[in-house]
Amino acid sequence: MIDWSARQAPGSMLQVTAPDLPTLLTDLEAHFQGRRGFALATLNLDHLVKLRSDLAFARAYRAHSHVTADGNPVVWLSRLAGRPVTLIPGSDLIGPVTRLAARTGTTVALFGATEAALAAAGDALVQATPGLRIVARIAPPMGFDPTGPAADAAVAQIGASGAGLCLLALGAPKQEIFAAHAAARLPQTGFMSIGAGLDFLAGTQTRAPAWMRRLAAEWLWRLAGSPQRMAGRYARCFAILPGEAARALRSRRG
Repeated sequence: MIDWSARQAPGSMLQVTAPDLPTLLTDLEAHFQGRRGFALATLNLDHLVKLRSDLAFARAYRAHSHVTADGNPVVWLSRLAGRPVTLIPGSDLIGPVTRLAARTGTTVALFGATEAALAAAGDALVQATPGLRIVARIAPPMGFDPTGPAADAAVAQIGASGAGLCLLALGAPKQEIFAAHAAARLPQTGFMSIGAGLDFLAGTQTRAPAWMRRLAAEWLWRLAGSPQRMAGRYARCFAILPGEAARALRSRRG
């Protein structure tokens, strides 16, 4: 769960750390130039649901150095708490952060999805960002355990590639758990969780049109595309909103 107040409660609560995209990019540029690693998560309502019941996910999230608001409900709740932040979805971060990586000479690893998707996504990134160097494209095995032997092998492969940035497309909670696991072992590499971002780049999934995103209706696009899978998820998300709103108001008054 999240602390909507100004201070982060040690060991238990979470806080959105990035107030806006320019501030985040300035900080990430300093990390790239100093060869300092990081772990970046993009918080949404589905994550808040999972954080209530998945202790490993909660521990991993608390180990992240950067958390953005990936979802309008998180933005609204932050404003309700008197801690305004702007929307920074993981998919929208890929372009700015990879351009930053190219400008600073930071090499990139792609981890997640399938080999075909990785190839297509990597080609799209290189075409869109001249000077970007992708040094590893790793498709994890089926049933990938984000802290098991396969994870350790992936960490070794990413480390051997010399990548300063690793884009993780495993889905929650695996990508965040792996990010925390890997960042502790590769202190010079930044790990950024992007969900379906590589599939969007590869064209294997289609993102909602920009007009729907502007209207905060991207969830309707996803629901229409996969109603059986998404209906239960969104029902659980909507169910926690009243409690999170009350928590945000208490933080504001306190």
